[in-house]
Amino acid sequence: MKNMLKTLVFAAALTLTPLMAEEGYENNDILISAEEAIKLIGKENVMFVSGDADDTYKLGHIKGSVEMYAHHLHHSDITGEMHCAPLYRCVDDAEAYIGSKGIDNNTMIIAYDDFKGPNATGVYSFFQSYGHTNIKVLNGGRAAMMKIDPAQIKFDALKEEIKASKEQAKEAEKQLKDAGATITAEKKAELEAVIAKNKEVQKDLLAKSKEAEANLLVVKGDEKVTPKTYKIDTKKIDLSFIAEKNEIKHAMEDILKNGKDSKYVIIDSRGIAEIIGERKMDNVARGGHIPGSTFMEWNKISDMEAKKSFKPAKDLKEIYAKYGISPDKTIYAYCMVGAGRGSEHITALQLLGYKNIKVFTGSWDVWGNDMNLPLKR
Repeated sequence: MKNMLKTLVFAAALTLTPLMAEEGYENNDILISAEEAIKLIGKENVMFVSGDADDTYKLGHIKGSVEMYAHHLHHSDITGEMHCAPLYRCVDDAEAYIGSKGIDNNTMIIAYDDFKGPNATGVYSFFQSYGHTNIKVLNGGRAAMMKIDPAQIKFDALKEEIKASKEQAKEAEKQLKDAGATITAEKKAELEAVIAKNKEVQKDLLAKSKEAEANLLVVKGDEKVTPKTYKIDTKKIDLSFIAEKNEIKHAMEDILKNGKDSKYVIIDSRGIAEIIGERKMDNVARGGHIPGSTFMEWNKISDMEAKKSFKPAKDLKEIYAKYGISPDKTIYAYCMVGAGRGSEHITALQLLGYKNIKVFTGSWDVWGNDMNLPLKR
């Protein structure tokens, strides 16, 4: 077992040196690989930010990181009205919220989620809109970090060893029970020795497992943070990649009038149950979709097989071309709230070098609650 563990840890160490494999993206400033990010854990002025929900964060998060659930990043009232649209939050609210997470203006932010991408891109879009440029998306998220963490590899190997030992002991106990009174003294002694030996093995493995667990980079538990002061320079606010409902309404009208000849595309990144209005979420009054939308669910661009936040550029280009989403169009994407499935699309398009691309902040939470806006089911 010792040799196996040494091999696994050595293999993990080898993976720490290469940079992220070239995926063919035009914009290489957005993503950071796990191999690069692992070196920054615990560094001063670096904060890993989980975009996943609080319960997911508690079950496993990168050590020292904080939680900023993407679905809750935008602030709207009970009617879905965003008072500082297209900004996710009004400036004073955003400053207080960001500072409460132990982030100041000098902090490098590494946004991540489980691995799929939407929640990490929600955090990315949020900070980008306030002019915070020192931010990356961890490609492959928490899963990528666990894959290369030597302590995690050792911990997982030990769990497998414990499992195998328990199964061996259980089989010996079964044989002993099944044999009953007919068992020979020699066979009984042999099986009892197997059981006793495995109990000792398990005790030793559990001790080593606890030692490895103490060094894991992905841990369980609550957020621990010391608040800081964060100030937003209103001159640096970047509205380039976010849009509010009137801009979307204008694009919708143009699409309905000009069809495929329209210079606009509105991507609905949600699932079919939401698109047809069968499923409503939160406090939204109406279900359905924006007329003229192009239905392209977010999971078509995440690399589920490789557990990466985005497919390689070649695949992304082919997928978007299939849906008629080309660089010459002005492209909007929406979902339930914008920060999440909608931002996944816009970040993917940024990777490809598209220019006229925006997240509809507030998304269906805003549109579905505005009775003056049309919808389809």
